[in-house]
Amino acid sequence: MSQLLPFVLFAFVASITPGPTNILVLSNSSRFGLGAAMPIIFGACSAAALIVLLVGLGAGEWLLHHPQLQQLMSWLGLAWLLYLAWQIARSPAGPVEAAAAPRRLGALGAAGLQLVNPKVWMMALAVVGVFSGAAADAGRYAIHALLFFLIALPCLAAWALLGVGAAKLLHSAAHMRRFNYAMALLLVVSALLSL
Repeated sequence: MSQLLPFVLFAFVASITPGPTNILVLSNSSRFGLGAAMPIIFGACSAAALIVLLVGLGAGEWLLHHPQLQQLMSWLGLAWLLYLAWQIARSPAGPVEAAAAPRRLGALGAAGLQLVNPKVWMMALAVVGVFSGAAADAGRYAIHALLFFLIALPCLAAWALLGVGAAKLLHSAAHMRRFNYAMALLLVVSALLSL
């Protein structure tokens, strides 16, 4: 129990602090509503928990021995986030009609982002290296992955609610356009800081 509280606090801080995934959840929920953000939240949380498990089972050690792959993942993640930032900046500033709604980031897109997000891999390495202990087994890694998933869900949901609240304040197309530009810029900055 004494080891569980520090892990819970770490998982909370890792999940609630601004990063590429949080910005995407905020942007999507402000534009398309809370329901549209839920697949992103579930996909991102599931993938992050899976990465914690995979790192514990040996993928982290293997990745540490392949710095070229780490670099490739970083560049792919940056390219994906820059593309998403461009899409956010270009998104229409008016109300979105259901029939004309643009293709949105879904659960698979959010999960894919986690696979190339350096922040997620560093978080998973910290979980395994700091909180699992030298004698950890697959069961302990699975518990940490599950706890991380359960903690990350409400953290990302809070970002989605923040986006819904922001949308209520953005009554004009000009305000929404500025908000879209700000979200795109924040996404670019968070992507660059993750490297």
